Amino acid sequence: MKKIIITHARQNNLKNISLSIPKHQITVFTGVSGSGKSSLVFETIGAEAQRQINETQNSFVRNRLQHIGVADVEKIENLNVPVIINQKRLGGNARSTVGTATDIYASLRLLFSRMGKPHVGYSNVFSFNHPSGMCSECEGLGFVQTVDIDNLIDKEKSLNEGAIVFPTFQPGGWRWTRYIHSGYFDNEKKLKDYTKTEWETLLYAREHKPKHAAKGWYKTAKYEGIVPRIEKAFLRKDSKENITRKDSLKKIIITTDCPVCKGKRLNAKILSCKIKGKSIGDCSALSIDDLLLFVNELQSDAYGSIIRELSKKLQHVIQIGMQYLTLERRTNTLSGGESQRIKMVKHLGSSLVDLLYIFDEPSIGLHPNDLQNIAGIITQIKDKDNTVLIVEHDPDLIKIADHVVDMGPGSGKNGGEIIYQGNFQGLQTSSGKTGSYFSKKKGYNSKPRTTKEHIEIKNAVAHNLKNIHVKIPKSVMTVVTGVAGSGKSTLINQVLPLQYPDVTIIDQSLFTASIRSNLLTYLDLSDPVRLLFANANKVSSKFFSRNSEGACPNCKGLGTEKIDLAFMEDIEQPCEVCRGSGFDPEVLKFQYHEKNIAEVIDLTVSEAKNFFPQTVFAKAFDLLSSLGLDYLTLGQRLDSLSGGERQRLKLTKELREFNKTIILDEPSTGLHPSDTEKLLHFFTDLVDKGNTLIVIEHNLEIIAQADWIIDIGPGAGKFGGEVLFEGTVEQLLTSKKSLTARHLKQHLSH
Repeated sequence: MKKIIITHARQNNLKNISLSIPKHQITVFTGVSGSGKSSLVFETIGAEAQRQINETQNSFVRNRLQHIGVADVEKIENLNVPVIINQKRLGGNARSTVGTATDIYASLRLLFSRMGKPHVGYSNVFSFNHPSGMCSECEGLGFVQTVDIDNLIDKEKSLNEGAIVFPTFQPGGWRWTRYIHSGYFDNEKKLKDYTKTEWETLLYAREHKPKHAAKGWYKTAKYEGIVPRIEKAFLRKDSKENITRKDSLKKIIITTDCPVCKGKRLNAKILSCKIKGKSIGDCSALSIDDLLLFVNELQSDAYGSIIRELSKKLQHVIQIGMQYLTLERRTNTLSGGESQRIKMVKHLGSSLVDLLYIFDEPSIGLHPNDLQNIAGIITQIKDKDNTVLIVEHDPDLIKIADHVVDMGPGSGKNGGEIIYQGNFQGLQTSSGKTGSYFSKKKGYNSKPRTTKEHIEIKNAVAHNLKNIHVKIPKSVMTVVTGVAGSGKSTLINQVLPLQYPDVTIIDQSLFTASIRSNLLTYLDLSDPVRLLFANANKVSSKFFSRNSEGACPNCKGLGTEKIDLAFMEDIEQPCEVCRGSGFDPEVLKFQYHEKNIAEVIDLTVSEAKNFFPQTVFAKAFDLLSSLGLDYLTLGQRLDSLSGGERQRLKLTKELREFNKTIILDEPSTGLHPSDTEKLLHFFTDLVDKGNTLIVIEHNLEIIAQADWIIDIGPGAGKFGGEVLFEGTVEQLLTSKKSLTARHLKQHLSH
């Protein structure tokens, strides 16, 4: 059997390891977070395979490809062409949809251009990005944005008191001067006392030169009402300020379906073309499973091949458990797990063979029932003579491996070794943390906490919810379960906060933080660290800041340099002067306890616990350890964290006050079973302090330890939205209707 042979890999924390991986089989890499799995699979094998492919291109193309760098490994033999399917969110702008990302919309456009009546043009005019196809009102976006005057203006204040509640329009801001020097207003007058004319002038006046401007007015400047000024500066497609003011804009912008195309993005002529009474916009709004039923009912001798191709692509989406999506769904609203599965779809129809597929935790965001589909797809990919490498924590996916590589024993500097290599049977009796998890008997919460107080959700009808009434007990841990798309998140993250605005939602969304934000800045520990260095070296603490006097003069403290490739994505690579540290090389001569500032921020949390014994650090680091985040480095950029890591980090900020109702959305994401155990201890502590915990979760370990379960289903999309079960774990195990019950029984019997 041919093998991929890796000799002396030293990337990140890898301890000079050598191993061989069987080709045309599924190899799963396991181990705690930070043990070196990603360093080996993505940053060594994947990076080297990608680099070697890039090297085959001519210099023009090569300079425009991402500069991956050379992996720190002596050699890798028998590499294949890589297909790396990671959890990086598809993102994209408002014009990127599930339909465009999967190429299904292209097939649908072709179908309508051939079979649709009346004939309105070739397939390209059915695109909402084409000038002849898009709705002229919303320019193919499907929505329009208007300014919410009530949130923009505080009528109880005057212009001088800051009545315009938006950056650059506040007192001292440069846009504010356009109003106070215009000569139109008494700047001390409360806006609630404005006349109708003053109000219209302030908000809606068209661009013009004021006739009686005050002394501070620029001669060449023009006056314009606040609303058109905000629309021009922030709401136009090409606005750069839109990105920098994203959070402020959220508060003052109302987004609604376009009144002309009703959210369908296309103009009336294109929408007049129909097949069996449906326009292409109607088809895009159907769930994938409903669209498949519609397509399969179509009959045509001439266009049978288009129908079959479209049907095949739709079946692939259903196969990956995402039949609840619609083609019109924007890709920037998908979770990391959904994004990864959407990327899978393209490869299911591929006829290429002998490739190297690399997956990053494909189980994320999936109910155990959906995992069977994913396992089937991965096996299908392998059966086409491909080699599959998977980084994974989920026991059900580890079981499908032909070969397992377990990394460890710990995280960071305590990891980077191979603990076990072999088949799954051998893993169960191996010495590492993964082996001990499989050998341990599974149990469930047989003595749940009880309470007489409840939060009651009434008449929940959003999305697919079918007029749900449900009671959530207070001061206990309630776990809300159900297959992906069943309505769990709609019920808990959308309806519950509307009826109970005081709840605290801690989700996996990105931090509102700059590229310079890291773990230390998030924990408010940067200043104490700088002070220790300043006192030890009798210099200013500003020297130890990458945003101040300590910044590398070349990269201005970022540690990276961006190469602008005009119409292509920018390339980011480590700064050559500071070698990625972000600090002026002169600053690195100063030390504290024999380490310079760059070496200190490169410490993991577990290493920093010993390095900084001071109480101010110990409290924060202990908390991170209890959340299973002790492998993160102090200088780790916040934008590099996974969704699960972000959520657990946000928890550290919420623990300053208690008696809260806290909602968590799949907090076990990316956790090794041994870290899930730590998280459960943490949850117990939270509830013991008087908090009410509501956890949306697929992880069977967490479900098994709940005080109360609410199971939503039975299926996804229109097949979900009902309460299947409410009760304790013990009661759930007797349920005949619940898919969660079936999988929990299997889990506990192993």
